[in-house]
Amino acid sequence: MLLKDFKTYFEKELSDLFNLEEVRHFFYILIEDLLNENRFVLAVKRDYTLSAHHLTAFKNALKDLKKKAPIQYITGVAHFGDLTLKVNESVLIPRPETLELIAYIKDSFKNSPPKTILDIGTGSGCISIALSQAFPHASITAMDVSEKALVVARENAQKYKSTIKWTLKNILSEKSLDQKYDLIVSNPPYVRALEKIEMSKNVLEYEPELALFVTDKEPLIFYKKISELAFDFLSEDGLLFFEINEYLGNETTTLIEKIGFKKIVLKQDMYLKNRLIMAKVTA
Repeated sequence: MLLKDFKTYFEKELSDLFNLEEVRHFFYILIEDLLNENRFVLAVKRDYTLSAHHLTAFKNALKDLKKKAPIQYITGVAHFGDLTLKVNESVLIPRPETLELIAYIKDSFKNSPPKTILDIGTGSGCISIALSQAFPHASITAMDVSEKALVVARENAQKYKSTIKWTLKNILSEKSLDQKYDLIVSNPPYVRALEKIEMSKNVLEYEPELALFVTDKEPLIFYKKISELAFDFLSEDGLLFFEINEYLGNETTTLIEKIGFKKIVLKQDMYLKNRLIMAKVTA
């Protein structure tokens, strides 16, 4: 079957579920990740023909999209900056906002790279691997409560030859850390149950609840625990970075301040939402 003919069929089949721009975006991702072709292949190869194998893959992808499965879980990969990472339903799909966190960290350490880094709740390993490329001489430890997530993270790190120490731990159960760190970073669960109503089906039904949700009663439980540990285990000029719930910026800042941090910066993301925090023990 010609790729251009399947594109027409693909757009028609999904027209009631997504707008045309979204549908075409999905199709371009399938071209890139399933065919390993440039998304504009049809502009130069109008007679491009799908093999039987690829036609089956495209049809299966169409079925999954009709069920509102995330395109990244369908293709098995997520693009994160310059990284192409394996993902499945054991890990969150890396978000563009997390790239802003990476950029913020790199800018903050541009004059003195961190020698030791701890990534708490690593998931796919996206933060650790990106930081390993930004700071190739740093010793990096990455922690997660899910063994399945660590399997994915290890595989991603091997692809990029990133040397990272992986550790299976529930940070909420830890009373101390194994050493002091120049950088502690976390994108922990922060979505309250009351916010589920705002979330799309593809997130609610497919992405891991363990990595997403906290209770309405204790929405900052991870920030409190990590900040307490960081207060004692950051090096003298060490920095703590968080990705946070956009609705709880002031509350998170106040919490970190009460723990004892003297310098706290609340930063907006590209959408002008309170999304990132940097904290330092001393002013």
